Amino acid sequence: MATLKSFTVKEYHLLEDLGFFTEDDRVELINGEIIQMSPKGTPHTTCSRNLLRELAALVAGQAELQCQDPISLPSKSEPEPDFAIVKKRADNYLSGHPKPSDILLIIEIADSSLQYDQEEKLPLYAAAGISDYWIFNLVDNHLEAYSEPLQELQGKFGYRVKRIILANETVTLPCFPDLSLDLSKIFPGLIGE
Repeated sequence: MATLKSFTVKEYHLLEDLGFFTEDDRVELINGEIIQMSPKGTPHTTCSRNLLRELAALVAGQAELQCQDPISLPSKSEPEPDFAIVKKRADNYLSGHPKPSDILLIIEIADSSLQYDQEEKLPLYAAAGISDYWIFNLVDNHLEAYSEPLQELQGKFGYRVKRIILANETVTLPCFPDLSLDLSKIFPGLIGE
């Protein structure tokens, strides 16, 4: 019977150092498995560009914004979420990727990856204790805002609260209650309407 090899973060980095992956490989380590990331369509790219512009202006000087860069999780995982708002650190994360205690908000943009972001990444982030997780759902054209991670009696991880914010509404950043994001400037279908 064949078994899959489960990689540690250290082994994953060794594969990178040995040139196992090329610059064009879009992979991430999730629960010890090397996962090929979904290709980005035009709506995903447009949403990402809009979020980068708006979030960078909102959090400037208060936190760091990273885009498609790794975070370190304790579950043999090193995902690369579309965006992470992380605390400012004196070493500018030179000593290592942000860990759950550094993370203020994780954001994924989902069209073809919607089910994966809801069913695989959501419990991964909840298990790590990440307090707030957003999915820009491009299929249904709304924001799914998850908060309050929990472990259910059956052992599964999830979030206690799920809010749906429509694409024409404004949402407050959970880490900065004085900062609001106008979603009509983010969702590709609403730009210029």
